[in-house]
Amino acid sequence: MSPLIIIILFVIVFVGFILIKPLLIKRNRTQIKQQPFPKEWRRILRNNVPYFYSMPADIQLQLKQHVLVFLNEKKFFGFEGVNINDEIKVTIAAQACLLLMNRETNYYPKLKSIYVYPAAFITSHQTRDSAGVLQNQQRVLSGESWELGKVILSWKDSKQGAIVFNDGHNVVIHEFAHQLDQETGIANGAPFLKSKNNQCWSQVLRKEFEKLQQQAKHNQVSLLDHYGATNPAEFFAVASEVFFERPSEMKQQHKDLYNQLQNFYKVNPAVW
Repeated sequence: MSPLIIIILFVIVFVGFILIKPLLIKRNRTQIKQQPFPKEWRRILRNNVPYFYSMPADIQLQLKQHVLVFLNEKKFFGFEGVNINDEIKVTIAAQACLLLMNRETNYYPKLKSIYVYPAAFITSHQTRDSAGVLQNQQRVLSGESWELGKVILSWKDSKQGAIVFNDGHNVVIHEFAHQLDQETGIANGAPFLKSKNNQCWSQVLRKEFEKLQQQAKHNQVSLLDHYGATNPAEFFAVASEVFFERPSEMKQQHKDLYNQLQNFYKVNPAVW
């Protein structure tokens, strides 16, 4: 067999695999969704994710199906003594999958791994000062989302965020909102949107972001955490936390923002 024919056959096989791979993934996910949700996992939801049972029945079913797929596709790794078990995986997955309801989803396609620390962890980043000198900056975080492949979480904060679901703070929702944002590239507060919604989204979120910046500057009380004034990416993540955790208040105080997030997430938690 000539080298040319071998190359042609290789190209045909490769292209065929690329074309059929999405269909195989979809079929596998459909089969996984049909599996029974383990009884032990239901107990974990009851104990750690109590708001699950306030959701409409169809949302509960979707969420359980998404959790099954999520846990089949993503890998968890424990650090500093964390032993990864079903409680950790189901508690985190349930919160992450809350952001995927009522629409086609590819389950955070860039994400491969979730790293779990027992509590807040220290990260080091290199930055340049005004003189251009590289400096090593350390920060204490409860969560971090990387564009390429991983989310890092504090188990203490992840569990607390699930159990106390009305304070407007949820590290899992925050970091997975970043993952949605990062699907389009570098996080910038503009996740994948239908083109007809881009302009309205930009106008509303820019207006609300600038308002929060002013509130933070003058140390004024706000429903949205002042951390959201850092940049548009953090604003989207902070707003997502409040949308799910304090929806009625957001709808009352920030109606346009609530409507944009409702249109994006395809749920209306204010009526749950």
